[in-house]
Amino acid sequence: MTDDAYLFLLDDASAQLGVAPAAIGELACMETPAVRAWLDAQGSTPTSPHLRLLPPEETAALPQGAERLPVPLSEEELNRLRHRMAPEPLARLEEELLAYRDCADGRDGLIGRALAAGVAPHRIVELTGVDPATVTAAASS
Repeated sequence: MTDDAYLFLLDDASAQLGVAPAAIGELACMETPAVRAWLDAQGSTPTSPHLRLLPPEETAALPQGAERLPVPLSEEELNRLRHRMAPEPLARLEEELLAYRDCADGRDGLIGRALAAGVAPHRIVELTGVDPATVTAAASS
């Protein structure tokens, strides 16, 4: 696994792999000379439907032979990318988990629902900022 996310180009724009950078919002890396040069060399643009982005933990899914470029993302950018990658029901739960940072009422119930829906414990910790032991305790209750 790498610490960098990857920009890559898909042959088939309808493939459901990664997220289009334009769907995530502004990304600092897209304005760097390295990314601009890579896009120019590929004959692509930042808004191309073939251009996708994967977070570090998903880079094993990169298609063999796909044109790719490692790019660093800030924590906030990485959270937006991960959120866009989540299926819709999980994305809604992730939004609740992010909102939880401001309120502890109903914490265990929310964490329990998220775990039951398939949100990974490490992702719950990232989204809520709670101690991993709290997530473990909520899972067993």
